[in-house]
Amino acid sequence: MQLLSSRRWRAATATAAVLALALTGCSSEESFSYTPPAQVDGALPDDTVAAMQAAVDNALVASGATGAIVGVWAPWSGSWVAGIGTQDREGGAEVSTDMSFRIADVTRLMTCDVLYALADRDVVELDANVADYVSGVADMRDEGITLLDLCNGTSGAGSSEGTVKSAWLNTPDRVWSPLELAGFGLARERVAPHTTFRDSDAGYLLLGLALERASGMTASELIAEYVTEPLGLPDTSLPSPTPAPPGTGAVLNGHFLNAVEGGFDCAAPVDITKLSSSSGFTDSGVVSTITDLGRYAQAEAQQALRTKEKPDRFGEPLPAADGADSWFQATGGAYLVGSMIGQHGWTPGYATAAYSDPATGFTVAVVLNDSTAGAQFAQQLSWELAAIASKAPAAAGQTAPEFGLPFTAEQYHQAIADTAIPCVAPPAAE
Repeated sequence: MQLLSSRRWRAATATAAVLALALTGCSSEESFSYTPPAQVDGALPDDTVAAMQAAVDNALVASGATGAIVGVWAPWSGSWVAGIGTQDREGGAEVSTDMSFRIADVTRLMTCDVLYALADRDVVELDANVADYVSGVADMRDEGITLLDLCNGTSGAGSSEGTVKSAWLNTPDRVWSPLELAGFGLARERVAPHTTFRDSDAGYLLLGLALERASGMTASELIAEYVTEPLGLPDTSLPSPTPAPPGTGAVLNGHFLNAVEGGFDCAAPVDITKLSSSSGFTDSGVVSTITDLGRYAQAEAQQALRTKEKPDRFGEPLPAADGADSWFQATGGAYLVGSMIGQHGWTPGYATAAYSDPATGFTVAVVLNDSTAGAQFAQQLSWELAAIASKAPAAAGQTAPEFGLPFTAEQYHQAIADTAIPCVAPPAAE
């Protein structure tokens, strides 16, 4: 969908940016320029593509999804952007790369982009107390919870997902109040703030409300002003809460599988393409396309939107979970996976992941059109694809960088296969 041109930023022409991920924008008030690493204008080697195709096929079978859209950009070697599978289980149209979808928790990165943009412009302070901007969270004032804590996942607050998941799936047209939605997570027992990362959707919902209050703008306007327009992402937005598909043109249909005794009814996916963005708001409500998502992930890893160098948004990560590998950390609305920076998550109908290496511009983005297993399969597929493509040989005249990842493609290919959703026939009607 085309963003309005009346806002302060003006998106630069992006017609030649599909492979190069080149992003520029400007206005009369200030200018913005992002120059990504030079991208080889050509396809990745056949052997690399074949291995990635097999990885996607494996993930589709394991996840119960019928379709996927993937984008892989290795600047020294080439790219692969593909729609794989079909819209539905039987007789569905083929998936194409121009389809819009919901980017789930990648939205968190954008919400933190807005926080840092406002902080860089002295509109808010990163260490401002949450209770200065959001009502009903007096305990956060007492505990010294800041806007930066919400972005970093260190507020101690819990997640609403477990409480409201069934309501999301059964009443997709429902329009949620962000504070009401966050309240389910806030009601959970807190963990130690400031020093412990916790995956909390409630935190990013509160952060969105706080940024709206501080700026006098809606969250949708803020994301357009400080993220999508300066980066030239014409198909990316936080839609209005009115229930709708994730785009006005071609869209990837989203599904989930009904649970039955012993597993899931994989033969009859439930369509949940039409949904209110209020179910995710500034935690997981943004929609995009694979080309936009790849461009965004690459720029985000390089902190291209920042107007000040300090503080380093990704400079002090914490373990992503108890017992997590040392290379899996979190901060700034992102996960740090080896040298890559990005996010993964799910929203009803979709599981999405996007990661990029800031030093090389190497980028992977993927969406599956089924959310039954949450983020797991999109997360692991993106890492498997990264492990495959990171070893792509240099194209003629290019030099492959010294770039490696702390895991193997085989590791996640097997992990995906081992955790496949059990498909069983539903009980016969009596």
